[in-house]
Amino acid sequence: MDHEKTAPAEWSRRRTRHDPPALDEAIAAAQGLTDQVESQIEIAAQLIGLPEEEVRTHVLLAPAHTRKSRIVPARNRQTEIVVIKRRGSRIQGS
Repeated sequence: MDHEKTAPAEWSRRRTRHDPPALDEAIAAAQGLTDQVESQIEIAAQLIGLPEEEVRTHVLLAPAHTRKSRIVPARNRQTEIVVIKRRGSRIQGS
């Protein structure tokens, strides 16, 4: 009993939404990546899609991002290994 399954019609009409980050989100992300202000300006501008001149004043006025927690590797502990396998498509044609 081979039943050929096809994807529902509404699956082909799905679209992925693209929402660029807000200015404060882009600045926070840039501050998390580097401590250099010029690099933060460049990263934030690229994330939002605005010229660096428009982003510069906001980055300079933004409070410095401080990390509240610090990740320190524990000594004498085994490293946990996580394996992620990608599954094939559920719909298989014949």
